[in-house]
Amino acid sequence: MARIPWLALIILTAVSGATAQTPDDMKQVRRTIDSFYASFNAHGFEHAAQYTTEDWNHINPFGGWTRGREAVLKELREVHGSFLKGVSDTIDEVSVRFATSDAAIVTVTSRMSTYHSPDGAVHENERHIRTFVVVRRADQWLIMQDQNTVIHD
Repeated sequence: MARIPWLALIILTAVSGATAQTPDDMKQVRRTIDSFYASFNAHGFEHAAQYTTEDWNHINPFGGWTRGREAVLKELREVHGSFLKGVSDTIDEVSVRFATSDAAIVTVTSRMSTYHSPDGAVHENERHIRTFVVVRRADQWLIMQDQNTVIHD
């Protein structure tokens, strides 16, 4: 009977070690997030395939849910060609938490420059919080989902 608890301990130790991340994993996840924000601020998403999955889902601050990289990119090009044209989004804080050895949850707070939304409202010095699900596929960390929410202070 004493063998069963030891076996359980060995299995738990092996499983808990499986989610340990290297500093390189952390750098790669952060580089993925930085690539997204660089594209946002350049208003060009030509290289999105390098940092997003084909099945990328995006939930925008207005509650819209867009599914699939091509559909998300179409939406982003539309809003960045209109009311977000010239708008920048500057990262304030980043938190990376690994759920498994191949999945990370990244929370980013940021501050957007002034813009006018389609309803005519002026958004000045607005803070956002965005949650990313980043997954490792073929040794590359890619954004699989993001949700962007306005922070109401």
